[in-house]
Amino acid sequence: MNMATDLTKISPLTELLQRQRASYLAAPNPDYAIRKERLIRLKAALLKFQQPLVEALSQDYGHRSVDDSLISDIMPVVNNINYSLKNLKKWLKPSRRHAGILLAPAQVKVHYQPLGVIGIIVPWNFPVMLSIGPLVTAIAAGNHAMLKLSEFTPATNSVIKQLLAEVFEESHVAVVEGEADVAAQFSALPFDHLLFTGSTTVGRHVMRAAANNLTPVTLELGGKSPVIIAPDMPLEIAVERMIYGKCLNAGQICVAPDYVLCPKAKVAEFIQAYQTKFQAMYGAISHNKDYGSIINARQFERLLTVLEDAKAKGAKVISASNDAIDSQHRKLATQLITDTTEDMLLMQEEIFGPLLPVIGYDSLDEAISYVNHRARPLALYVMSFDEASQQKILKQTHSGGVCINETVFHVAADDAPFGGIGPSGMGHYHGKEGFLTFSHAKTVLSRGRFNTGKFVHPPYGTFIQRMLMKLFLR
Repeated sequence: MNMATDLTKISPLTELLQRQRASYLAAPNPDYAIRKERLIRLKAALLKFQQPLVEALSQDYGHRSVDDSLISDIMPVVNNINYSLKNLKKWLKPSRRHAGILLAPAQVKVHYQPLGVIGIIVPWNFPVMLSIGPLVTAIAAGNHAMLKLSEFTPATNSVIKQLLAEVFEESHVAVVEGEADVAAQFSALPFDHLLFTGSTTVGRHVMRAAANNLTPVTLELGGKSPVIIAPDMPLEIAVERMIYGKCLNAGQICVAPDYVLCPKAKVAEFIQAYQTKFQAMYGAISHNKDYGSIINARQFERLLTVLEDAKAKGAKVISASNDAIDSQHRKLATQLITDTTEDMLLMQEEIFGPLLPVIGYDSLDEAISYVNHRARPLALYVMSFDEASQQKILKQTHSGGVCINETVFHVAADDAPFGGIGPSGMGHYHGKEGFLTFSHAKTVLSRGRFNTGKFVHPPYGTFIQRMLMKLFLR
């Protein structure tokens, strides 16, 4: 089976969607056994291709840690499949609801029905987890799917196509490749649901295109996810808990810590603690196999431009490592940045890389206010062992998700929803919420032979109708 579909015109994409929809309608509600068998086969293929995937990811990046790829791209998908297999039968069972005395005797149940054909637009930063991960949920919910893969990960895309071709016909799961124009055409297709993972800017275009077809969307965006270090938190522990989230995939993560709010008197101490921990974890980054490269020259130059803009406007930059910038291998140690101002590019857009502003505050209220006066982030990280401080931040801030004394790992919680709020996204997937996102909850009311509905038929004003009015309108 050849699953590659490199298209530059809308007509072939439309034809592909039509074939998918026809295939779906031929068997619109696969039973538990069929869905289970598909998930088992997908897991087997993923395990079979894990080494080629790891190698392809490193090829696309120039260098990517084997362990980073296994931990962040492949293992979460395997866990997702295992979790879905364990819970799918329970999810599929219609849920019984209370009909109420007005409708009695009647039975009300909610059935969970596949939506049809799901569109999935995949970013370049975790091309396995963010393609096959949503696909797992779509398959568990009984759907067909079309995946638009990133043009920046061609080697990984090639392996993904081989992997999926071993499990699915193109009429069931199809892969689309191409540049931004193809992505725009893809998002304008009349899918039954569209999932987009990427930047807030592009997310607005995707939602606008989907609106023309009234296609429901789930947007997994990003934004500037803060770390609030409360006054009680020992800085060495705070750094230990957050540094992995900033260094994983060289910070190219939608939920990576974007900036740190630290008690003003402890900023210098925080920077020293971060440098010490970074050098213990990675040392010299140039030839370190555990520290990844920036995906391509375009993103590397973008980060350097942001860094130079901050310097030119008065920021102080301190490298976490002696060999701060390796242009040959596109490696960049965490750059700790102080004395930031709002006119810096650094503070206006999601960083998506190893630059880390450190902002001092005088009180926890000031830190909370700083977060609340900016766009709501995808994640918020609280560093504190003081329960009162934890609860204060939780209750007074909005974010897609929260970690207390940890970063990024909440994304790996299989039994919990993941999603943004406001500019950081809308809707949820992962876990049961993902199954519900890709399903239609269809209410089914059924009556037997005895029909109480006739008591409200015209002519109005009968004794029974008057009694019903008195009973329920009070």
